[in-house]
Amino acid sequence: MEIRDLLRLACVPRLGPLKIRALVARFGDPGSVFQADPRELIHVPGIDKKLASAIVRHDGEQFADHQLKNINRIGGHILPYWHESYPHLLKKIYDPPPLLFVLGNFAETDRHSLAIVGTRKPSAYGQRIAEAFTTELVALGMTAVSGLARGIDTMAHEAALKAGGRTIAVIGSGLDIPYPPENRRLMHRIAEHGAVVSEFPFGTKPEASNFPRRNRLISGLSLGVVVVESDPDGGAMITASTALDQNREVFAVPGMITEKRSIGPHILIRDGRAKLVTNVDDIIAEFPLLAASSQNRPEETRSLPELTLFETTVLDILTEEPMHIDVIADKTALSTPDGLVALLSLEFKGLVRQLPGKYFVKAAGW
Repeated sequence: MEIRDLLRLACVPRLGPLKIRALVARFGDPGSVFQADPRELIHVPGIDKKLASAIVRHDGEQFADHQLKNINRIGGHILPYWHESYPHLLKKIYDPPPLLFVLGNFAETDRHSLAIVGTRKPSAYGQRIAEAFTTELVALGMTAVSGLARGIDTMAHEAALKAGGRTIAVIGSGLDIPYPPENRRLMHRIAEHGAVVSEFPFGTKPEASNFPRRNRLISGLSLGVVVVESDPDGGAMITASTALDQNREVFAVPGMITEKRSIGPHILIRDGRAKLVTNVDDIIAEFPLLAASSQNRPEETRSLPELTLFETTVLDILTEEPMHIDVIADKTALSTPDGLVALLSLEFKGLVRQLPGKYFVKAAGW
C-alpha cells in the first residue's frame, strides 16, 4: 500500500473513511483511484459526479510531503487500514480510519485492551479507583486505553506505566500538537511502552469537533470501556455511547449521589447501558478467557520496603480517604515539618500519594 497516494486521497475534501475504503476496494490501491476515469468512480457508492471530478483533479503532493516529513521527524509511522499490524479490534467498527498516525507500536497483546475514561476534574475517590483498576488490569496482561486528557485519562496512563504495563493514548489532534500541552512528556513515555495514536494529520489543532471522533477510536480499540466519574454530558459518556454502538462492553463505577461527576455513571447504570462494577473481578467476569487466566494466576505478594519509625507511624494512620497534613501531624504527634519529610519519603517509595492542598492518601494496593 503506497502511503503517499493514501495521504493524497485522505486530503480530498468530502472523502471520508468509508468512501476511501470503498474506492480502494474497487480499484485495488490508492494510486489506481487517481488514474481512474470519472465515469468509473461514480459507480462507487457515495461518489457523485462532483466528487469524482474533484478526485481526478486533486494533487495533494505537498500535503503528502509535509505529513511524511513530519512523521519521519518524530520517529513515528503511518499505518494503513490494509496493513497486517492495523489493530484487530479497530477494524471491526463501522468506520475505521483508512490510516493512523502512530508514535510507538501496537502489539499482539493489544487485542486484550480496556479503555478507562472519565472526568477531567476527578475527586480523590475517582483518582484512586482509576489508579487501582488500571494497575490490576495491566497486571492481568491487559492494555489500558485512554485519551491523554487531564484527570482520569492521565491517571490511567500513569498507573499503567508505573505498573510496567502497556497503554495506548488516542488524541484529538495531530501528533505534533499534544493536548493538553503539559502531557507532552507523558505522551513520549507512552510511546515507549505502547502507542500514541491519531487519525488527524500533522498540524491539526485540538478543536472540540475532533473529540467525538477521537472517542470512537478509544472504544474501537478496546474490548470494553470503564467509566470512572463523568458529568452527564461529559466526553466519557460519548465514549460509552460509541462503545455500545460498536457492540463493546460498558462498565460504570458508582459514586456519591451528591456528586455531579457521579451522575454520568449512575445514568448508564440506571438505564441498563452499563454494568455496575466495584472491582476488577466484576469487569473480567464478562470476558471468559480473561477470567480463566486470572483464576490461574499466582497470587502476587508485595512486601513493604524498609521504613523508618516516623514513616511507619505516618503510614499506619493513612487510609484511602484524603487526610490533611495538619491532621496527620496531630494524629502522629509529629511536627508538621517532620510529618512532611516522612510523607515525601513514602511518596518516593510509592506508598503514598499527595493530592492538591497538602492532602495525602495511601497509594493503591497498599
